[in-house]
Amino acid sequence: MSEDRSRPVEPPPSRHTFDARRAWGEDVVGVGADLEPGTLLAAYRAGVFPMGVGRHGSGPLVWWSPDPRGVLLPDGLHVSRSLRKAVRHFEVTLDVDFAGVVAGCADPARDGRWITSGVAAAYHRLHELGWAHSVEVWRDGELVGGLYGVAIGGFFAGESMFHRVPDASKVALVRLADVMFADRDRRRFVDTQWSTPHLASLGIVDIPQADYLRRLSRALEAPMPTALLEAWQRSGARTDTP
Repeated sequence: MSEDRSRPVEPPPSRHTFDARRAWGEDVVGVGADLEPGTLLAAYRAGVFPMGVGRHGSGPLVWWSPDPRGVLLPDGLHVSRSLRKAVRHFEVTLDVDFAGVVAGCADPARDGRWITSGVAAAYHRLHELGWAHSVEVWRDGELVGGLYGVAIGGFFAGESMFHRVPDASKVALVRLADVMFADRDRRRFVDTQWSTPHLASLGIVDIPQADYLRRLSRALEAPMPTALLEAWQRSGARTDTP
């Protein structure tokens, strides 16, 4: 890996291409390919993301582009009074324990069973290169929640989140929103893939795919949030893959 940490490292380009508008049905746009860093970045830049199917992610690698798409827009986060109080009872960090957050999201006791060891290793490589980031939530020195995803310019693709105590994952999202929208750049947004009633209660909204792709094009032109870049630079990007 390059020792230059002034910016994320661009990996070799992928031999695969992606088209978010080429739907096969049920939001699927492709099957197969690989999880090389260049392939993952090409997919996200095209509005596509991977998620395995089958028991414990044992099925084929599937590429998705939901229509509509769940997103968090600037000024969109709903922080209730109780959540605002809860934030004060946690410590929140960035890129301090990326592997720990991925492991928490991949816990087979929850919905992260699609995050196989191969998927975890792929995102760890993206983290080493400066593209994947984590938000960690701690209580009394213990990792109790967090989220991870991919940041390209002013776009953050949230991949998964977890909590071991109430409100921990919500606190992670609050911190991510603070980081993403700190400079008031209206081009930025957070992609949550699909919306759920839980996410909707926090301010995530559904937008049509065409609107999503327009917003994505603008977001990719924005600079990466300073806090994410600096957190990655401080992290030293561990080189041991999970």
